[in-house]
Amino acid sequence: MPEITPALVGQLRAMTGAGLMACKKALDQNKGDLDGAVDLLRKQGAAAAVKKGDRAANEGLIGQFITSGGKVGCLIEVNCETDFVARNDSFKAFVNELVAKAAAQHGADLEPDRVVAVARIGENIQIRRTQRLEVQGVGGLAAYIHTGGKVGVLVEVGATKESVVGMDDFKQLLRDIALQIAAGSSVSVSRNDVPVELINKEREIAAQSDALKGKPAAAMETILKGKMNKYFETNCLLEQGFVKNPELKLEDHLGAVGKLLGDTLTVRRFFRFQVGEAI
Repeated sequence: MPEITPALVGQLRAMTGAGLMACKKALDQNKGDLDGAVDLLRKQGAAAAVKKGDRAANEGLIGQFITSGGKVGCLIEVNCETDFVARNDSFKAFVNELVAKAAAQHGADLEPDRVVAVARIGENIQIRRTQRLEVQGVGGLAAYIHTGGKVGVLVEVGATKESVVGMDDFKQLLRDIALQIAAGSSVSVSRNDVPVELINKEREIAAQSDALKGKPAAAMETILKGKMNKYFETNCLLEQGFVKNPELKLEDHLGAVGKLLGDTLTVRRFFRFQVGEAI
């Protein structure tokens, strides 16, 4: 029996275009026989995936799943070639199956599911990204899918009392924050979480704006500071106007609900996926 080396797996992948795990399994099942492994992959639909692999997959859906206990959640982006397929109930069901599997098992191998779906649906399908969250300590998760599956959010909100997590007001807060992130295109929880490279980029753009041309140095710095504050207020979740009452910052609404429940609540982390966005 030939040794199933990484080189042999790589050779099979180059021949078929199938995923690494699929190639390894095919070789294992055929005891290292390369031709037999190729035939097996073709039977499994991997060949169909290969033929369609060079076609653009720019459409798709965002899917979400939260386990019954509410402590584990997952967000997924699955791409396809056409909006027609993205709107198809069969494709929607496929995305829901994938995200449930990814939520149930950390690092779940979704490649076999993808290969089968390519052969069945007849389009290039790509699992672009997944994000799985487990609640750290006391807290809860919420997910929200917006605009026909094109935008999805997964957010974790922390508390200090386990009894609070089961209360209706806490659950409503979770839903409202997820909606806020989707509608407000939040980039971070607070200004302290904004990546340095993004801050530098925004500062550079602001510094080159017409509003600063010809201004004295002191005035330029004041204007620049104001522009950056405006950026943070627009893009940082806690500083955004609450979607249900724009006169109230989300941070203030969070504090008000915490006071009502007799607890200190915090937005720990979130993920926002939009189909086709740069990552």
